[in-house]
Amino acid sequence: MATNQAPTLDSLQSLLATVQRNERSLKRFQDIELALMGAPDFGQFLEVVLNRLRHDFDLSCVRLMLAEVDDTLRDLIDTAEGIRALDAGLCIAQDAGTFAAVCGDGQLWIGAPRERHASLFGARAPASAVVMPLARNGRYIGVIGLGSRDARRFSPEMATDFLERFGAVVAVCLENMWNRERLKRIGLTDPLTGLSNRRYFDQRLREEVVRGARYGAPLACLLIDIDHFKRVNDSHGHATGDRALRAASACMRAQLRVTDTLARYGGEEFAALLVQTEQNWAGTVAERVRRAVARLEVPDDDGILVPLTISIGLASVDPRDISDPETLPMRLLSAADAALYAAKRSGRDRVVVAPAATLR
Repeated sequence: MATNQAPTLDSLQSLLATVQRNERSLKRFQDIELALMGAPDFGQFLEVVLNRLRHDFDLSCVRLMLAEVDDTLRDLIDTAEGIRALDAGLCIAQDAGTFAAVCGDGQLWIGAPRERHASLFGARAPASAVVMPLARNGRYIGVIGLGSRDARRFSPEMATDFLERFGAVVAVCLENMWNRERLKRIGLTDPLTGLSNRRYFDQRLREEVVRGARYGAPLACLLIDIDHFKRVNDSHGHATGDRALRAASACMRAQLRVTDTLARYGGEEFAALLVQTEQNWAGTVAERVRRAVARLEVPDDDGILVPLTISIGLASVDPRDISDPETLPMRLLSAADAALYAAKRSGRDRVVVAPAATLR
């Protein structure tokens, strides 16, 4: 008959050491999770996932693969500060088949990387790894891989509770950040043209006035109106009117620099903010925009081409010359608006420049 043996001192010490290691690991995971939840932007999110996680857990690599990228996320990737330094850890699945191979059956995978993980880890695969699919509401949005130089670090026999929880937290934080940015863009974007809206333009104008006053950067503002737009809607229908707005906005955007802001300001009216731009050059740009739109011919539902022209009011200023910068955004817009109405009264399809004295 077998007898129960009391645990030895060595086995108790080994058990205690395991418990202490698990507690330390849990604490590190919790710290990482809190940092992810508090990340203010996508760049900081990636910094925590790809750099801090690797450093805190002494990993040879951390890789994040995204299953799909919409325009919102692509813009985040393109504009996030410091993201270029993290490129080695971030990749986008080339197609659904590539992602499906890495994701496998959707369960956490652990052990020596296999051939199907090559697109995640690259040519230099770690000795052992964890591959965690990131799922939200039954949809896989990405995969995160943790790699180690130690072949025994990640083995199929190890407990995976911490890892599974961490993968769930990463998925929630990634989706929340994605959705938060979408909502922000909905609030600052015109849904018909895809341009910025009035709220965003007014915000950018205030920011550039402050920057211009500090660093001596001249500003120019264009207010643009599509001529006789009501006639387009009445004669050709609102579908043609929407088509004309989209065509004109795309045409105008193509004439401006990346650093300039173009917004749909209301109805058939647009506003452009040209940063670090003197009045003479702003006038050249305005004429270029006017001529480009005049070359457009938008078809109506019957294929009849509808010509478009625009009137533009231009106001420019060096914020350093203004005694009251607080009121400058409103006065700059008012001057451009007065110039726009002057353009319309004098026959439309032209650019009128506001006198500099109106902004003193």
